[in-house]
Amino acid sequence: QCLLSGSWRSDTSCRMVVSTLDKDNRFSGFYLPGPAAGYSELLTSPLEGSQQDTGLVPEPIFSFTINWRLREAARTTVFLGQCYVDSNGEETLHALWLLREPANSPAEDWKATR
Repeated sequence: QCLLSGSWRSDTSCRMVVSTLDKDNRFSGFYLPGPAAGYSELLTSPLEGSQQDTGLVPEPIFSFTINWRLREAARTTVFLGQCYVDSNGEETLHALWLLREPANSPAEDWKATR
């Protein structure tokens, strides 16, 4: 059964720590950038999200938002993915993400999302 609660590490050594899911399958936690992130100004940042009820689906879809705590700029990342369990019971998260930075004007909006 896929439960997001606990500590997760990405391929780039970033770490996500997720609290226990509440009765509505929502969670909070924090995200710590790894050395491969390349941003020395990144601080531990809060995250909030939700996942599908594991009583209804064994490998749930999840989403969460990180509002980055940066020294010089505001950024927000949204992750959307699914938790998988292999034949050995090992849980793995697969996710896509969007990063949004502030734009100086509507003309600059096109380059504010990666």
